[in-house]
Amino acid sequence: MPIAAVSLPSPASAATNQFKGMNWAVLGDNFSTGTLVLRGLSSSDSYATVKAKANALYDDMASMGVNTVRLPVNASTVGTSWWNSYKGTIDAATGRGWKVILGYWEDQNASGGKITNVSAWNSMWTTVINAYGGNGNVYLEPMNEPHGYSSADWRNLAASWLTTHTGANKSRVLISGTGYSQDLRDLCGDSRFSSTLFAFHIYTFFYGAHDTAGWQDLMKTRLGSCASRAVVTEFGAQMDNGLNYGSSTDTTNFVTYLRGVTQVMRDNNMGGAYWPALGGKPGANGYDPYSMFSMGGSGTNLTLTVRNASGRDRVRYGWGL
Repeated sequence: MPIAAVSLPSPASAATNQFKGMNWAVLGDNFSTGTLVLRGLSSSDSYATVKAKANALYDDMASMGVNTVRLPVNASTVGTSWWNSYKGTIDAATGRGWKVILGYWEDQNASGGKITNVSAWNSMWTTVINAYGGNGNVYLEPMNEPHGYSSADWRNLAASWLTTHTGANKSRVLISGTGYSQDLRDLCGDSRFSSTLFAFHIYTFFYGAHDTAGWQDLMKTRLGSCASRAVVTEFGAQMDNGLNYGSSTDTTNFVTYLRGVTQVMRDNNMGGAYWPALGGKPGANGYDPYSMFSMGGSGTNLTLTVRNASGRDRVRYGWGL
């Protein structure tokens, strides 16, 4: 049964399944001390070229019902000459009415899951908010996977971010769970976040092997009472080895995981951003085995092809489609 919505002083959502999303990542992952050049882009691309490439990729993502893209930001990107081009990824999405989640990944100003230069981090966010704080389709995730902090220290830092960045609409801010964004229970009871949304991550490598019911129980436990305001900003499974995610009898851990996670999402009207659409950590074949799409084409005529139709369908099921 869906968790009952809590009465809130600001219009944080009482259901988040409006987020039908994909992560678009750097090939090699977004933890980078340099500029974030997403898979399919080139650091020499102009704003117009980035926007054209993004629109080509978004066209193909839209065919599976995507209406949200989660994009990384860092201080090596925001405010630089590349930022002027990179904004094409954001503007192409918002121009078609999509939602964009901008999440901060560790760079030279963060290490080990902690911000090491709070001033640079805040300055970066000020630049982002000046550009997009007034755009109702842009959502802000102050830090991805703040695993270096205790629960209390992370909540204090996140609350300080909200106080510092008054230009950020709290109902369009996603505060990450503790650890690797994997536990929301302490945040649920913290009144400083009563108007925000929450970002939640869950992967097989966090928790080992479980059957479908076990994955459901594990996820529901860590969501606490926050499911109505949580977006699963990262979840993903192998898409390149022919697994059948439509099977209710297959006991392969990736199958039971994805079926369990998407069932909890659907039952609670939760949205999510699959990890990744393209980019991510390359395996032996040169791409992230979790990636939903393979990329083809050239120039600004890029194309995406679904790697696993049953995986695509199960993600759509989790979105409520």
